[in-house]
Amino acid sequence: MTHMHITSWVLGFILFAVALVLLNQGKEKPAKIVQMILRLDYLFILYTGGDLIGGYFASIQMPLFAEAITKAVAGIWLIAAMELILVKKAKGKPVKSWWIQFIIALIIVMVLGFVRLPYGVSL
Repeated sequence: MTHMHITSWVLGFILFAVALVLLNQGKEKPAKIVQMILRLDYLFILYTGGDLIGGYFASIQMPLFAEAITKAVAGIWLIAAMELILVKKAKGKPVKSWWIQFIIALIIVMVLGFVRLPYGVSL
């Protein structure tokens, strides 16, 4: 399930970048189509992430359990930041604060996912 989760969020980042490029080029309709596909990918990201966090619920070890919950919350925060960057960009509103939140949430998710938690790639 880990590989499906990683594949789903890599696909999500690719779709996010494509939607941003289309919005920057002023192509609203294609950007909206890519954003709808991205929203479907969000569901897949949430499903696979929920399955992974279910493994932590099965064996509750307090430090790992707390970090898994933190990673899940930061992952949802990351999805919200991605969505709001696209929505506010399409409406012509400022997105700087959401980019900052995106970077912070991405760092938290990557560090916990790949360095701290055992289902990732431990160093």
